[in-house]
Amino acid sequence: MEEAVAGPEGQARSLELPPSAVSLAAGRHFELQGYGFGASAEQLRPPRIVRLGLIQNKIVLPTDAPVAQQVSSLHGRIEEMVEVASLCGVNIVCFQEAWTMPFAFCTRERLPWTEFAESAEEGPTTRFCQKLAKKHKMVVVSPMLERDEAHGGTLWNTAVVVASSGAILGKTRKNHIPRIGDFNESTYYMEGDLGHPVFETEFGRLAVNICYGRHHPLNWLLFSLNGAEVIFNPSATIGKLSESLWPIEARNAAIANHCFTCAINRVGTEIFPNPFTSGDGEPAHRDFGHFYGSSYVSAPDGSRTPGLSRTQDGLLVVEVDLNLCRQVADKWNFKMTGRYEMYAKELAEFVRPGFVPNIIKE
Repeated sequence: MEEAVAGPEGQARSLELPPSAVSLAAGRHFELQGYGFGASAEQLRPPRIVRLGLIQNKIVLPTDAPVAQQVSSLHGRIEEMVEVASLCGVNIVCFQEAWTMPFAFCTRERLPWTEFAESAEEGPTTRFCQKLAKKHKMVVVSPMLERDEAHGGTLWNTAVVVASSGAILGKTRKNHIPRIGDFNESTYYMEGDLGHPVFETEFGRLAVNICYGRHHPLNWLLFSLNGAEVIFNPSATIGKLSESLWPIEARNAAIANHCFTCAINRVGTEIFPNPFTSGDGEPAHRDFGHFYGSSYVSAPDGSRTPGLSRTQDGLLVVEVDLNLCRQVADKWNFKMTGRYEMYAKELAEFVRPGFVPNIIKE
């Protein structure tokens, strides 16, 4: 097995992909890239090789098309991209945030956007993902708008994790809701209530840190402390707001938490039927801005893949050796040297109403 991968630019090595997959991706008009991260050979553990697949895509139909047709068209697009992922030997695939719909949470309108919400356990999108997982023997991570009928029809921004057998492993919910500019997501759903679950799959332990959670280091940390080896970050973010932060945050999280991080951003500009205003005092407008794609994977040693296109649909295939997580942890000892009891004590004090900052003055 190769030594860990970073070159002078901290990049992963190129991964040769099957010509049949390359041809099929070209015929279906999406970008296909492949990279790999190695690890040092160990005496007691064999390599733990896993292939990750990250998918970014535009919506297929205009936002004013019938809801059922929009969902169906996106199912079709994802199905043909997952087929290529399967040809590339992908073991775990993750889609972008709220992948079955336009990112309509900027508009504040209820209809038709809330009609895209589905049951996380029994909805047509989860059934679709179960069939994909079973067919391709692949773990599927499906971020979606969830309607929780058991709790009054509450809406959540959720990711469902489906095992390679087709069984539903469980779900996680978006912990942090942005309140910035056009990101009016608190109009639709609240902060998640499921904490920081980690899912044990046959290909390793994964977690899902949905979108805005990437700006919160403690959110990454809690997934890591629960044992995540790979943390997916399915997102929907625009160039004007966050593109300068995008290459940095997931990479920093991989380093700080001794794990692989997978940053996934949707792509394209989505035009809505009715104009809407933002919290920035700008004139009413009908688009959110450009979703700039640029999906990538970072390794715990600080190396990373190049990003996918800013403008095209794409599939990023990344081969990782999960042994690298412990190897880097043994070198840097960030978790071992973390002062968690101290942090917990001071955080508990901070959230009390009578908190007094520890500032020493002359």
